[in-house]
Amino acid sequence: MKRNGSVRRVKVSADGEGVVSHAGLGMLREVAEDTGLVEALDGALADTYRGPWIHAPGRVLTDVAVAVADGADAITGIEVLGDREGIFGPVASMPTAWRVLDRVDADHLGAVRAARSLARERAWAAGAGPDLSQELAIDFDATITIAHSEKENAAATWKRTFGFHPLLAFLDRPQIAGGEALAGLLRKGNAGSNTAADHIAVLDMALAALPEHARPRPGDAEGPRVLARSDSAGATHAFAAACRKAGVGFSFGFPVDLRVQDIVDAVPENCWHPAIQTDGDLRDGAWVAEVTGNVDLSAWPAGSRLILRKERPHPGAQLTFTDVDGMRITAFLTDTAPGVVPGQIAGLELRHRQHARVEDRIRQAKDTGLRNLPCRAWNENAAWLEVVLMATDLIARTKLIAFADHPTLARCEVAAFRYRVLHVAARITHGARQVRLRLDRTWAWATAIATGWGRIRTAFT
Repeated sequence: MKRNGSVRRVKVSADGEGVVSHAGLGMLREVAEDTGLVEALDGALADTYRGPWIHAPGRVLTDVAVAVADGADAITGIEVLGDREGIFGPVASMPTAWRVLDRVDADHLGAVRAARSLARERAWAAGAGPDLSQELAIDFDATITIAHSEKENAAATWKRTFGFHPLLAFLDRPQIAGGEALAGLLRKGNAGSNTAADHIAVLDMALAALPEHARPRPGDAEGPRVLARSDSAGATHAFAAACRKAGVGFSFGFPVDLRVQDIVDAVPENCWHPAIQTDGDLRDGAWVAEVTGNVDLSAWPAGSRLILRKERPHPGAQLTFTDVDGMRITAFLTDTAPGVVPGQIAGLELRHRQHARVEDRIRQAKDTGLRNLPCRAWNENAAWLEVVLMATDLIARTKLIAFADHPTLARCEVAAFRYRVLHVAARITHGARQVRLRLDRTWAWATAIATGWGRIRTAFT
């Protein structure tokens, strides 16, 4: 075939020097170091070594997390850092990383979580924290992670697949694409979606992951306000009681059964109020109504309220037998008192509807190592889940500190963030007793990356 000459051919050789790709990973490694995550993980795993280590366990685990943030879905991904010692310094080999991961057994998993909590506190103090005068929303949801080979405790799932069913909790941070990963519980594939004990365990871990000054104080009306949001899988009496005991409000999806359907038929038309959008405008074709007095909620914590929403289904949506007169009916249960959230019941419905953002958090987590649990042993996969949560947090903190005023980078999803920031090419130069990393000046986001890198260093000085 004859070439048309439209593509210019260049001479290719493998003899470049002083060039580094994926240079933006250095930002994540510095965030891990500056927040104290590396040091805290060293302390958490120090007793798993019989003698001095060559590669500190905290550095090894955070390097695996950085590789996962870069798109790796197995421990071998750490090798992407290994041949860039000029910018990253010494990096452990894949067998060393595997051994460190294996050392994170059930006895040390709590210490690893405590190390992540300490790093979060320092990151928030450096400028990555939310506005604590506003309500913090913790979103709970479970997802299926498919196992393609025999792995310990992998089992058949309710979706007729085979693998695991981890339950996750994310702190909603709408100013960036992707929330903060507070907690995750690795579970067998056949674990129930509405297992109250698992939700309570993840709630306890999520609250422990918050800095102490951001945790709710039961009985203290002046303390931080925290809300637990979930779909109907979290709507259990035990989980609601645990939230009340911890001083956490709740907003749970509520199953629309025949009892609720009968209530829908009885609600007068003038009791339905228009739903609202995030910007405060009315949501076309959607209405909300409170039916607390029409159903027995005595088994739920005092002050619980049941709110219905009806909406015209989008084109192509499949209606169910619980839908009424061609309207899609949903319900949620909350213990938020009247007047606390602007917009009355429409504001409560908007707040609950924003729980759907957790689907984006999980989707991005699956693009950041959660799609594959690569190890055979249960404890290694549980440690891998913590690494995925670390990677998610490193990206979130980098965005919050470095790119808060750059929406193109702060709000882009992880795949775009890798392309724009983490994979930037650069050249290493030496002069005046300094090592300099010179980003490709033709890269569209080079100036923003260099500025953001400087902000990270300033934030922790």
